[in-house]
Amino acid sequence: MATRPAKTLEIFPNPAPDRDYHIHMEVPEFTCLCPKTGQPDFATLFLDYVPDKTCVELKSLKLYIWSYRDQGAFHEAVTNRILDDLASATKPRFMRLTAKFYVRGGIFTNVVAEYRKKGWKPAPKVDLAEFAQQSNTRG
Repeated sequence: MATRPAKTLEIFPNPAPDRDYHIHMEVPEFTCLCPKTGQPDFATLFLDYVPDKTCVELKSLKLYIWSYRDQGAFHEAVTNRILDDLASATKPRFMRLTAKFYVRGGIFTNVVAEYRKKGWKPAPKVDLAEFAQQSNTRG
């Protein structure tokens, strides 16, 4: 059976729902079409999220991303649409989608969109390099 693009995003239960942890994904082969010229636009997508109860399944994500290949979309619109669909499917604590589009007309475009679950706040950042430096000055 041939694999085809799909707009369905599958999820699975978060294996560690009691912990905030960061999932980072890179999608180097995103393409859509310029809505003005019909020419292909290419981008690398960087997805970063802190899951809540569910995570996105990778094969469904790949087929979902593939579904944009023949669609015309402005960079800003497609980035926000993808984030909305991913956030709606997974209901994460936090999600950031960074779309780094390759040059078009001499201009690189980066679009960053974020979703934050109401009431969720990240734990304070732990800087282990700073901790190691402090430990080295004590001894």
